[in-house]
Amino acid sequence: MNGSEIIGLLGILVGLAVLIWFAFRSWSVLLLAPIAALIAAFFSREPLLAHWTETFMRGASGFLAQFFPLFLLGALFGKLMEDSGSVSAIADYMTVKLGPKRAILAVVLGGAIVTYGGVSLFVAFFVIAPMADGLFRAAGIPRRLMPAAIMLGTSTFTMSAMPGTPSIQNTIPMPFFGTTPFAAPGLGVIASLIMFAFGMWWLVREEKVAHARGEGFGDGAPKSADEVAADGNLRERASASRDFDPAEIGHGQIADDKPGFAAAAAPIVVVVLVNLVLSLVVLPRMDLSFLRTPQWGDVSPSAVTGVWSVLTALTLAIVTTLVLHWRRIPDIRATIDAGVNASALPAISVASLVGFGGVVAALPAFVMVRDAVLGIGGGPLVSLAVATNTLAALTGSASGGLTIALDALGATYLERAAAIGMDPALLHRVAVIGSGTLDSLPHNGAVVTLLSVCGSTHGKSYKDIFMVGILGAIIALVVVIVLGSLVGSF
Repeated sequence: MNGSEIIGLLGILVGLAVLIWFAFRSWSVLLLAPIAALIAAFFSREPLLAHWTETFMRGASGFLAQFFPLFLLGALFGKLMEDSGSVSAIADYMTVKLGPKRAILAVVLGGAIVTYGGVSLFVAFFVIAPMADGLFRAAGIPRRLMPAAIMLGTSTFTMSAMPGTPSIQNTIPMPFFGTTPFAAPGLGVIASLIMFAFGMWWLVREEKVAHARGEGFGDGAPKSADEVAADGNLRERASASRDFDPAEIGHGQIADDKPGFAAAAAPIVVVVLVNLVLSLVVLPRMDLSFLRTPQWGDVSPSAVTGVWSVLTALTLAIVTTLVLHWRRIPDIRATIDAGVNASALPAISVASLVGFGGVVAALPAFVMVRDAVLGIGGGPLVSLAVATNTLAALTGSASGGLTIALDALGATYLERAAAIGMDPALLHRVAVIGSGTLDSLPHNGAVVTLLSVCGSTHGKSYKDIFMVGILGAIIALVVVIVLGSLVGSF
């Protein structure tokens, strides 16, 4: 390692430190990311303006070109489901069916149903939290367990492991690996069961311990949607970590009357079924050879069909929601505006993180970083898991960390997998689960938002969030890597 390489590596570390330090203090990633990228480029004596306009912006715009439609439709669908009363109706149904005696299970399943069906995470937070508050209060379960229960249902297996989930994390690897949302379905189901079982075991254990020592519901003051929306610092941190701008939660108008469970769940069923049929039946049988022509960018059909299936599923779910609940939504224009606007800041924030990663990957010193990551023992699965975990932890964003890792190393991992006969679907599943582990560290915007919505604090609740959101996911990730290495993808 010569002097210029050492200085270049130092520049990458300084740039990353600046990004992390100020992002944790709620500075806008839109400004921080290019500044951090230029700091890294400066240390390497690379042309600054060229990296800003050509490398950074090309990376950011490339991400938006691929994934902004998913942010747009996902946020819009979530807002329509909220304002139509559908999410609340599903939560109420779970409350009635399971009740206070199984309060934790009701909260977990309620969150899982809506997020697996494509409802944005923050929308789920604001609807499931009041449900959890009522159930936990009635059952005498400590408030401190509310965030972990909601986290388990909304932010773990439904985001990263369940086959077919329309989450942005599950769609990001598809263009890189030519996979579908149902990549490695058997391994995804196993991982989901591990996360769910471990999380439920821990929460039920903690409930019993609390009751044994006489701990009741406790105190605390949850923040309303309007209070969260007015918190600019919270908004900046949350938008960079997930796909919905919390500031738009309070916009629009929620229906006065709620639909029945069947009508509320119908759009979710549409998302799952349409995604399944398109991914596994329709699109694989279509002649898409025209995509190989210069007119369409000479892209492989497998690089876009996965995204197409999710886009189509969300579009038809939106249409279904409008058809079923048009008269129920008080102000349809305001709801649509809020949903559309809610997609903009998260998409651009994540794109900025990707732009930063693009500049770093283009620097000469990055070769040392790449070689160090690829040199991790255990094969490409272990290396990929470490890379996605680390970057998601540093950026506080599963989607941002995942995209940076795959932009820089995705092609290399695909080549290595091909050389040993490994199914790219296995890479897909490991990458997605890996990105959804250490992203839930204390600084994560979704964690901070969830604690505020539940009226709790890091000191009271983070241990349980760590157990269900990080440790359970890491255990599932290890099992998937071991099984995938032994028997391959299934």
